[in-house]
Amino acid sequence: MRAYIIRRVLQSLIVFSAILVIVFSMLQITGNPAAVLMPLESTEEEVAAFAKEMGFDQPLPIQFAKFLFGVDTVDYFLEGKIQNIKTSDVDIENAERVKTLGVIRGDFGFSYRHEIPAMGLVLEHFPNTVLLAFTSVIIAILISIPAGVLSATFKNTWIDHTSSVGSMFGQSMPNFWLGLLLIIFFSVYLGWLPTSGFEAWYYIILPAITAGLYATARITRLVRSQMLDVLEMDYVRTARSKGVVEWLVILRHALKNASIPVVTLVGLELGILLGGTVVTEAVFAWPGVGFLVVDAISNQDYPIVQAAVALLAFVFVFVNLVVDLLYAWLDPRISYS
Repeated sequence: MRAYIIRRVLQSLIVFSAILVIVFSMLQITGNPAAVLMPLESTEEEVAAFAKEMGFDQPLPIQFAKFLFGVDTVDYFLEGKIQNIKTSDVDIENAERVKTLGVIRGDFGFSYRHEIPAMGLVLEHFPNTVLLAFTSVIIAILISIPAGVLSATFKNTWIDHTSSVGSMFGQSMPNFWLGLLLIIFFSVYLGWLPTSGFEAWYYIILPAITAGLYATARITRLVRSQMLDVLEMDYVRTARSKGVVEWLVILRHALKNASIPVVTLVGLELGILLGGTVVTEAVFAWPGVGFLVVDAISNQDYPIVQAAVALLAFVFVFVNLVVDLLYAWLDPRISYS
């Protein structure tokens, strides 16, 4: 088990390192980063001066090192001023420069528009994204597990057919279209719920339903599939032959053993929702990271975009790691080799 945990942690670190490379490349793939960041009316001389000031004219490995460890830190070492900061005779200013760690310490620079640290602004919006993701997953669980169990228990009946059609409908419908339909019906036509923002608890109802419907469809189909397999097992037949009440057979014997892959899928869906509610947040103007990213892209505020992508990617990788470890703990049959 220990070797399995170490291997999965190392794999997660490799994935996140690759993500940091992608985040760094976001500005590079747009062409000249200086031309992207400068106003459209800037002259070539102004763009060149800005590129030199920001270090965009330097080799990519050096730019990446500055992205990771900070401009001052890399310049400090490149200038050959390496000193042992543990000695008592080193000056405080040099020591402070060495401690500047850039992205390694979560420093993605300042927002061009808001003029505050980019990661700090992203973290201010992150709790709203977490709230939306968890609410969506809870809604998905409350709907999908009963639907999947009933669909498997009453196979080939109208209940099963209704559940299957609903699952196909949920997986096929885009979030933005569903969100607009919910706004038109519940907000514009009925006037029951608000269209956007977050001022009270009921503001989350429509965004959570919109974000959770796709997860509901996927979990329902998996629960049905697993329940159908488990209900054919010998121990289920044995329990029934002993006269155990049917609902106890389904809940205590069948659902318990069918839930292991479902737990994995629920964890993955949570990770997806934490990192992929951009469309839902944009439709409902939900003040989360996704809405912040959309606004930052429209304003070319790339430090915000980089900080948000890095944070959401880290959360997704971490959730996947926890899910894998939880699956290994729930199912002793898994191989750790």
